[in-house]
Amino acid sequence: MVFAAPQLKDALASLKPGFVVYPSPQGVLINQEIIESLAQQEHVIFICGHYEGIDERFTEKYVDLEVSIGDCVLTGGEIPAMLMVDAMSRLVPGVVGKGKAVVEDSFYRGMLDNPNYTRPAEWEGLEVPEVLLSGNEKEISRWRRREAVKRTLTRRPDLISRASVREYLSEKINAALLLEDDSADISGLTEMFSAYRLGRLQVIARDKELRENFKRRFPGAKILGSFKKLLETGSNVLAVKISCGAVKNSLHMLEIKRRCLEHDGEIIFVFAQNDSGLEELGGITGYLYDSEVNIPLNLKIGIALDRLLGVRS
Repeated sequence: MVFAAPQLKDALASLKPGFVVYPSPQGVLINQEIIESLAQQEHVIFICGHYEGIDERFTEKYVDLEVSIGDCVLTGGEIPAMLMVDAMSRLVPGVVGKGKAVVEDSFYRGMLDNPNYTRPAEWEGLEVPEVLLSGNEKEISRWRRREAVKRTLTRRPDLISRASVREYLSEKINAALLLEDDSADISGLTEMFSAYRLGRLQVIARDKELRENFKRRFPGAKILGSFKKLLETGSNVLAVKISCGAVKNSLHMLEIKRRCLEHDGEIIFVFAQNDSGLEELGGITGYLYDSEVNIPLNLKIGIALDRLLGVRS
């Protein structure tokens, strides 16, 4: 059975104009981002095929999005449509009693949810984690973030590439710039650091005269003369150097992202005008491109932070 195009067109014409969705095994795989996009539409129309689906000519001309719920085949599109309506409904204010619960669910930020427990505290020899009974909200939040990271890395590591991970990292994340001269374009960094909730700007300049110049240019920044001063902030610091090219022993940015998630301490991202200036600093190096690409420093920083932290609006 294939639904005919003329009758489908007549049915569509009888409705209020809207965004047309066709559930189909040949569609793009459903995810939370698609659900959120659909929820922003003023009016959504689901075209549900049956058995063999609908005439391809109608799909090409009138369907805005063809979407699949997974690698399986159902009798028709009614159940996938119900699934999407349910997922979209949860994003409507008031549908879920506690609005914060929506943003803490699996996939909202691209990560899986943490384990959940209820009473009794002990059941069939299994106990609720002690921290959840402590009443310490800060420690409970930290535990939830750690468990969400652990579960995602173990069960669905494929999610990490598109996940928004800022909420799952240490609260203390800083950035430092290694500047050799006054020529670097660093416009917009204050706003960028604020968006990613990075700490105070730190500038490393080995030249004394340059440091004095930077003190005048960046009155709120911390001006340092060496990497050694940079790492004196604590004992559990992960230094992440960002390079444009794939220099020796450098890591893919996805691997950098994974290591940042596994680190339970301070993180410092270090950017430089010249990648060779990063050699004396320990830690790990991530690269943005597979070959040398000459781009302004502020753009390099923006690309790296977006890949690593991915703030959701």
